[in-house]
Amino acid sequence: MRVAVDVLGSVREPYLEVHHEHVVGMQLRPGFIEMGLRRSEMTMVTLETGEIGLCPSHMQQWVGTADLERLSLGISDDALMAICDGMSDEVELRHECKLVDARVSALVAAVNAERLAGFPSGRLFLDSVEQALAAALVDGHAVRRPSLRKYRGGLSPARLRRVTELVLGKVEDELTLQEMAEAAGLSMTHFSQMFRRSTGESPHQFVLRHRVERAKEMLRAAEARVLDVAVACGFKTQQHFARVFRRVCGASPTEYRQEFLR
Repeated sequence: MRVAVDVLGSVREPYLEVHHEHVVGMQLRPGFIEMGLRRSEMTMVTLETGEIGLCPSHMQQWVGTADLERLSLGISDDALMAICDGMSDEVELRHECKLVDARVSALVAAVNAERLAGFPSGRLFLDSVEQALAAALVDGHAVRRPSLRKYRGGLSPARLRRVTELVLGKVEDELTLQEMAEAAGLSMTHFSQMFRRSTGESPHQFVLRHRVERAKEMLRAAEARVLDVAVACGFKTQQHFARVFRRVCGASPTEYRQEFLR
């Protein structure tokens, strides 16, 4: 998933904008934009902070003077197709200048919070959000909603064991949803659904929990610095490590160590 902040201002002449991917945008401050499907029929649209817009792939529109700052998330055709699991050759989304969808808004807000924090959760978090966004868009904003395949049960013990071994083996490295799906021999969408049925967790939550468990083991050694533990367990910053650790354990890493040593 591509994540970018677009800043638009005044232009001398309107220009034709073509999207080569599906773009979900969230306004980062109040603003306006002059736009339209034809250059002769452009209108001014006022946007408030937090409002969401959806521009489908290959859509063409004319853009004029604007005063806009927005977070743009690029969703690939492959991500939408993966949701359909090969049951549709194409997914066509509606153009929505002001999209009202609490599920989409919450996911975009989560990416913005991650961006402001410096992307501490890594690629797996963004992969997971792209899958969730693609599912929400296909489910609620497709021109023709494809029939989605319903999966039953969960991962087999052998597949779950292979995924767990991968997570434990790469506890200090970057891990992607694609790698986890390949370890199970499944598509990313099929894997995500089956994995949650098997564990009750998303792949991202599962990885974080195992990293915290490894961190707890290391914190029981009095000589290990908290920063070294964070890095060894795959956390990019000590702050992110402390935040996740407190959420899972109810205490900071330092508090956990002190309680254990007592």
